[in-house]
Formats: sequence, structure tokens, C-alpha cells
Amino acid sequence: MWDKVYYFIMIPMVYLAVATFVLGLLVKFIIVLSSPKPAGTYAVFPKRPLRFIGAVGEAFIVPVAFRKDKLFWLMIIAFHGAFLLLFLGHLELIREFIFLQIIPHKVFLGAGFVGIVLIVSVLYFLFRRFTSPWREISVPEDYLLLLLLFLTFIFGSHMSLASRYGIAGFDIPLDAYREYLSSLFTRNPAISQGIIASPHYVLVVLHVFFANLFLMLFPFSKMVHSVFIFAAQLIKRK
Repeated sequence: MWDKVYYFIMIPMVYLAVATFVLGLLVKFIIVLSSPKPAGTYAVFPKRPLRFIGAVGEAFIVPVAFRKDKLFWLMIIAFHGAFLLLFLGHLELIREFIFLQIIPHKVFLGAGFVGIVLIVSVLYFLFRRFTSPWREISVPEDYLLLLLLFLTFIFGSHMSLASRYGIAGFDIPLDAYREYLSSLFTRNPAISQGIIASPHYVLVVLHVFFANLFLMLFPFSKMVHSVFIFAAQLIKRK
């Protein structure tokens, strides 16, 4: 029975999660693009020069957050920087990329530090919502999504650290992950024996399960604003 559950989470649910994520974002884009154009303007005055460069700076450096709350700004920057490294690390789990080895390293990037930064920053965002005034404007989905992120990161970080430093006899090799992930991308899905035969298989399943849930809920949450942030900054500078 559990073999069937694990298989569903590792293969059909992954495709379902990605499809829900992509279609959900497309629906959001269609809704935004088909909405009536409001009267007036969203531009902020006085208008600032360097529209494109300024929008990039506003979106990625977040100077508004820096002016209001330095710790919050630091956590935002740390989270997004670590998330970028996490994304690159997952690319390396699919196949080897020469350009990512400009600085020689083992997969994952950051020697386990990336996962720790993500866990700490997500916990900060989560517990921040228990304090005023953020508690009053938070809804259950805000807590749920952050909790899903935390669980995804905690299991992923555990596997990364255990594999890198040989903790608890962790025995899933890099090639096993590559075999599994590459099979998903080539639409010939299979769970590698290196994963199935490991006593730590359940950790991989839990990591994938919580990641799937997050992807499926993301397009329908307030977090989807991150997809539109650059466009919003361009409109402000129009």
C-alpha cells in the first residue's frame, strides 16, 4: 500500500502540482490582463528616471522594506538570495551544468548553509505573523503556505546535510536523484532504485509531498504577488 502512495507522490502528484502551478499562474495573468483599465494612473510622483533599472532595483533590493524595518529587509534579502542558490542547486540535481562550477563545489551550493538560511527566514516570516499589526491582516492561508515552505525546507535540508556530512548513514547518492529528476523531465518517469532501496526513502517522499502542496496552492495565494512585483514597479514608474 505505502509503495503505491509513495509512487503517487513522487510521480503523478509532481506532474499534477506543476500543471496546477502553471495553469494557476496563467489564469492569474489572464484575469489581470483582461481587467478593465482603471481611470487615472498608478504612477508615483515625482517620477523617477531610469524606469527599467529603477524597477529592477525596487523589486530585488526592496528599499521600501529597508526604510521601514531593517530586520525584515535583511530576512527578505537572505531568503531570496538563498532561494536562488536553492533553485540552481536543484538544476544540478537534474544534470551537471559547467557554468555552475565556475566556483567548484559539491551539490548543493552553500555546503548546507542555504537550507539553514531558508529555514530561519521562513520561521521569522511565520512568527512575525503572530504579532501586531500583521496578525490582524493575516489569513489562514498565510500561515499554511509558510508552514509548507518550512516543512519542505526542513526535510530537504536534512537530506542535504546528512548526505554531505554522512549523518545517520545517509546513503542516497547524487546519481539517484539525477536519475529520478531527469526521468520526470524526459516524460519517462521512474523512481531510481538508489532512492527506493534506501531506508531514508520516506524523507524524499515527505520533501516532495510538501513541495507539491506548496506549488499547488501558490497561484491562489497572496504570495503570487511576487510574480507581478516587477510589472508593478514598472507601472509605478510609467
